[in-house]
Amino acid sequence: MPETSTKPYLLRAIYEWCGDNGYTPYIAVMVDGRTQVPMQFVKNGEIVLNISFEATSALKMDNDLIHFSARFGGVSRNISIPVDNVIAIYARENGQGMAFEVTRSAPTDAARPSDPAGLSSVPPAAGEEAPTETPPDDDGNPPKKGPRPTLTRIK
Repeated sequence: MPETSTKPYLLRAIYEWCGDNGYTPYIAVMVDGRTQVPMQFVKNGEIVLNISFEATSALKMDNDLIHFSARFGGVSRNISIPVDNVIAIYARENGQGMAFEVTRSAPTDAARPSDPAGLSSVPPAAGEEAPTETPPDDDGNPPKKGPRPTLTRIK
């Protein structure tokens, strides 16, 4: 029997650590054909998502898949992320967390024919357009100015 990866266990542990310390857990994700996210928020093939209890509904972090519902622009969306695609998990407030090595894969059969990059998305809501400016925080407030914690990848 093949050995189970430690990655999903580490993701769950850091998620719990963030909650225990009052931090907001964020995940950075590489988007490909197996990832279902709102494409208008994807930049350079990656997306950063708030996965806190307050920002998600029905969050389930399995050994191979992370899935939950979250609101984007006031519309609830089902999100599905392969654990292999998680680049990092960290606390928004201080940037502490863990980064993982992720290799870009070739487009999969799940890619839409109109999407040569092999990216899939959650279908947009009726009448919804791509944002032209930085979206507000999950609580509806505009983004705060000033220094933000950053995650540094060390290879």
